[in-house]
Amino acid sequence: MDAVEVSAATAYCAFAYYNYVEIFCQKKIKKPWKKRRWWMKNIHRNRTTQTIENQFLELNFEPSGEFENLTHLNYTDFQYLLSKVSPIISKKDTHWRLAIPAKLRLAITLRYLATGDSLKSLHFLFKVSSEIISKIVPEVCTALVEV
Repeated sequence: MDAVEVSAATAYCAFAYYNYVEIFCQKKIKKPWKKRRWWMKNIHRNRTTQTIENQFLELNFEPSGEFENLTHLNYTDFQYLLSKVSPIISKKDTHWRLAIPAKLRLAITLRYLATGDSLKSLHFLFKVSSEIISKIVPEVCTALVEV
């Protein structure tokens, strides 16, 4: 091979490699990062421990037995069960959000076991997302079996 053929072959290889890299980069679809519209839905944002405590106290002092209607346990049995289970089912708060209290976790599970409500209806009742409820129920059931 003389110098002209070598330089032509080199130029052809460089051109082919450049086209290959260009096509490969075009095949990769680079999606721009989208900012999330919300971290948490508004229905869940106004859930606080004070409102949960107030709701349980109001249900407990209701003369028609509404707390027993909710959990199918009287308040003293609920508190006893909570004292036994809460070390197992309690979660720690993080910098981003507060953990769901053990009392609410137990109430959600007892309501689910007592009535068989769908996760969506529990979602609206307790202001906790149905995805989290689907994780809470098995965890608390396992803790109940342990206790």
